Amino acid sequence: MRFRHPDGTVVHLAYCTNVHQAEDLDGVLAQLARFGEPVRERLGVDRLGLGLWLARPVASELVADPAAVTKLKAELAARGLEVVTFNGFPYQGFHDPVVKHKVYRPDWAAPERTRYTLDLARLLAELLPDDAVRGSVSTLPLGWRTDWRGDGGQLDLLAKGLAEQDRPVRVAFEPEPGCAIETTAQAAALLSEVDTDWLGVCLDTCHLAVGFEDPAAALGRLEDAGLDVVKLQASAALEAAEPKDPATRRALESFVEPRFLHQSNEGAPPGADDLDLALGGGLPGEAPWRVHFHVPLHADPAPPLTSTRPVLAATLAELFGGATARTDHVEVETYTWQVLPDAPADDAGLVAGIAAELDWTRHALTTLGLEEVSA
Repeated sequence: MRFRHPDGTVVHLAYCTNVHQAEDLDGVLAQLARFGEPVRERLGVDRLGLGLWLARPVASELVADPAAVTKLKAELAARGLEVVTFNGFPYQGFHDPVVKHKVYRPDWAAPERTRYTLDLARLLAELLPDDAVRGSVSTLPLGWRTDWRGDGGQLDLLAKGLAEQDRPVRVAFEPEPGCAIETTAQAAALLSEVDTDWLGVCLDTCHLAVGFEDPAAALGRLEDAGLDVVKLQASAALEAAEPKDPATRRALESFVEPRFLHQSNEGAPPGADDLDLALGGGLPGEAPWRVHFHVPLHADPAPPLTSTRPVLAATLAELFGGATARTDHVEVETYTWQVLPDAPADDAGLVAGIAAELDWTRHALTTLGLEEVSA
């Protein structure tokens, strides 16, 4: 979906397809029919944005076969779907039974991370709508904090490769709890010397909330460092107001699961690297907890738990409520639907949930004065 800010900026809204399991081209094409088009139809729009996730094997397949890129582009158009952004954070295996720390490998010290990201940028340049101003690729915040030893010049190679493309695609590093860059202050410090023509920040509002960061202060910090918000990931974290309460602990225990890492904080970092560790004594429980578990935007979890939707709403207001739009790519990224305690029972339930999240975001944007633009 597209929206026009009062300053004339066209703002693209998409949902991220890393919620779907597909690590070959046939799987990606199938998900367009199985989920993308039904979500678009449920929203009643002529055009729906997707934030595509192309695992390394899919990207390799497409790079090697220009006809396959043409096929993907035609399939997107036929189903009323468009792409201006990729999620390049997970490399592959994002729907393995256990992902956890594997999602941070290879990190930005590895040449294969650079090659993968540049392949994504080249593919996105071919898929961009003719009237799109630019593309974006979000990526991991350098690496997991205990593994990170420096990039060895890979970020310079990345910027150089992006500059050589015919159409502009920018790469956005996504601060995340527990990583080398987990806060906007660390983004400002560690990305201070990158080529900001091509590199910037992907602001994920779940991660922002888990870090207990104030949206206005965080955005001001990035602007002072000369770092653009290349992309916003609209997301909400799990919140527990009284983590020592027995009912709250039982509710939190229902969110412990083996696939993804659920970093948990009680105030500003550092915190616990996973929810089970927090519940096992890793956090004292004297103040509210926020948990890196992406929960649906449009509905709170069952009481006594809540979500950090107010942080998302405040961030949207900071980005779009002023005289100028401070980014133009928004991606709803709730990749955890299948591991929620009340996970959708079938495809129809997932389609309905994704559509409801996009509808919530659409309403939030139009309330801030943006106008929805039809195809």
